[in-house]
Amino acid sequence: MCAAPLAPATGFEAQDVCHQQMLVHLSMLSELAQHIDRVGIDDDAQRRAGVIESFFSGTSRQHHADEEKNIFPPLLAGSNAELAELVKVLQQDHCWIEEDWLELAPQLRAIASGNNWIDSAEFQHNAEIFLTLTRGHIELEEKMIYPEARALSRVSRVPL
Repeated sequence: MCAAPLAPATGFEAQDVCHQQMLVHLSMLSELAQHIDRVGIDDDAQRRAGVIESFFSGTSRQHHADEEKNIFPPLLAGSNAELAELVKVLQQDHCWIEEDWLELAPQLRAIASGNNWIDSAEFQHNAEIFLTLTRGHIELEEKMIYPEARALSRVSRVPL
């Protein structure tokens, strides 16, 4: 689960906090890619790469697991076929995000360790794919899925 704000976060509040943290780390990844392109791998790049890799390898993956377990099933079981199709798109996104992450994570670990074997252009490409897919995924969840899941939760009185 994502780190909470000052008070403990529960249900959708926790998911919202996690999305905000994901967006911060995505911005860090974008900045890191630019930094490596301009400056190369220095101490700052190593530090940033370690923070980004740790977050997306742990917190982000748990966030997706939480959505798969708690948010998506009631929407898939409901009578709204269009909403169920959107959830299936998001589930497929989780698979694509994971595959993209499996390409990007070793590069970030190498950068964090100070290894210079990574190809900057390949890193840039992998980062851009991950950034684009993950940002689009979050936007779809926040605009279409979370509002519906919140409404369903209130109607069924089942907290997420």
